[in-house]
Amino acid sequence: MFALCRTRSLISRASADFFSLRAGQSLSVCRKSSGKRFNEPPSAEFVARVSGIPTMAKLPFQETADGLDAAFIGVPIDTGTSNRPGARFGPRQIRVESAMLRLYNSGTRAAPYESIMVADIGDVNVNVFDLKDTCKRIREAYRKVVATGCIPLTMGGDHTIAYPILQAVAEKYGPVGLIHVDAHADTSDTVLGEKIGHGTPFRRCVEEGLLDCKRVVQIGLRGTGYAPDSYEWSRAQGFRVVQAEECWYKSLAPLMAEVRAQMGSGPVYLSFDIDALDPGFAPGTGTPEIAGLTPIQGVEIVRGCRGLNLVGCDLVEVSPPYDTTGNTALTGANLLYEMLCALPKVKYY
Repeated sequence: MFALCRTRSLISRASADFFSLRAGQSLSVCRKSSGKRFNEPPSAEFVARVSGIPTMAKLPFQETADGLDAAFIGVPIDTGTSNRPGARFGPRQIRVESAMLRLYNSGTRAAPYESIMVADIGDVNVNVFDLKDTCKRIREAYRKVVATGCIPLTMGGDHTIAYPILQAVAEKYGPVGLIHVDAHADTSDTVLGEKIGHGTPFRRCVEEGLLDCKRVVQIGLRGTGYAPDSYEWSRAQGFRVVQAEECWYKSLAPLMAEVRAQMGSGPVYLSFDIDALDPGFAPGTGTPEIAGLTPIQGVEIVRGCRGLNLVGCDLVEVSPPYDTTGNTALTGANLLYEMLCALPKVKYY
């Protein structure tokens, strides 16, 4: 794998060093800050974005979460999808589009690569023929990740994956708060007689005691439903439901101040379905609903999670076959970067 090994003192020589490498010479990505070395993507000032193997943000790949504070992980399934398929290719396309990401967050001045050790640890080896077996594989894989203390940043895959991930997360941390950004509540009991699918994960999570229901908020819900109040069940559990209509024409920064107060200091999981955004901005998804959030509001939500005790995040339901420009995957990649910046211990200038 080609990546650029450098410290601040090497930046001026980086271009020459890269192009003078002998064939087969190994390169590793590293940074020295306050005496500690962290992984860092190579700068496009010196290494072309189109070169190399597409890991998330062009970070180094490693096989396990050992030694990492955070890890990008792909879960390439769409076996739980009820409408348009294709989300199994989401992690791959998000990685491709993530080559645009740079080191620093110009909006917030976050410097994640000076703060925490992060890498891409590849994909869960899913079973595309058996959804229940896939859930078992996801759960087992995430148990190993969270056991190390690493925070998983997941690229979906359809929203089914949130259920086995939260099984593993709650096993370590106990019931967690949930910030769920989505066009759909995903709290159905069954769909076509099946209890496992992308429309049911949070019903299963409640049944198994994985969520601290007084610390659950669902943002962006909208669309037609099967009952006059599609979100009655959510409210009955104690969830705060923020429908899309409540978000129109406004900044969501005030909402997120309220959400932070609701979440408190306990562990929190962030689950972001790309269909929360209006399909005019993010058409590459399986179950689009009009009149959704804007990308600006999506960024406000993620940035509003700064200061919370985030123990995991996901970005799901990117479907590249319906994403003809790549903008949906690009948006997903940027939201995942914002999630990285919002994690505990990240330095801000």
